[in-house]
Amino acid sequence: MAHPAARAEFRFYEELNDFLQPERRRRAFDYSVAGTRSVKDAIEAIGVPHTEVDLILVDGLSVGFDHVLRGGERVAVYPVFERLDIAPLQHLRPRPLREPRFVLDTHLGKLARHLRMAGFDCLYRNNYRDIEIITSALAEQRIILTRDKGLLKQRLVTHGYFVRHTGSEEQLREVVRALQLETALRPFTRCRECNAELREVPKAEIESRLPQKVRAAYERFQLCPGCGRIYWEGSHYARLLPLLQRAAEPGGTRGEA
Repeated sequence: MAHPAARAEFRFYEELNDFLQPERRRRAFDYSVAGTRSVKDAIEAIGVPHTEVDLILVDGLSVGFDHVLRGGERVAVYPVFERLDIAPLQHLRPRPLREPRFVLDTHLGKLARHLRMAGFDCLYRNNYRDIEIITSALAEQRIILTRDKGLLKQRLVTHGYFVRHTGSEEQLREVVRALQLETALRPFTRCRECNAELREVPKAEIESRLPQKVRAAYERFQLCPGCGRIYWEGSHYARLLPLLQRAAEPGGTRGEA
């Protein structure tokens, strides 16, 4: 256990600075490690969820979350490395899930609809409890998307991402770029309301349910087998397609060291 007066020097890199107080961003600062059981405890006490961290160097050596700080160390904390080979070092993030599927917290209803529109399997309810989100993520191998830092600090959480933006369109672009999903989009293949996969349906099968103007103007339709909604390439399609096209554009880096 650390000495009561023990302090270590911390430096966080790239987008991890989003979680820090302004005076601690992109610079080294001292932090008390007295009473902390591990470097993971100290990092989360500073404000950074463990799900955002991929590499910790203590005095230049790669360590795991359970490393104990005694005081006097220099701690460098890094997010996921997308462009550098750190194979010889100790990765702290789990391997990416083979198929990107999500469960979203109660603050991200519009983002859930946008992600479904882009073709991603997304669970969402406006009354989810944290334990329900975590249980769904573990049982169905889903990535948690949240605006609640505390949720990502839960010990059981393995795959999660803190959504920085507050506008739903910006959130969609952020998630796609952060998780490198640009080539995984399958626009308009999933119901925005209930998440079921859509199927092509002959016009004759649903013609009696269509408004007169729609019957006269369109020939191709999709049916949701979950909630029964009917989709066609109307004005909503023309309005939402550019949103998906922007989300699929290659993005740059999200910050500087």
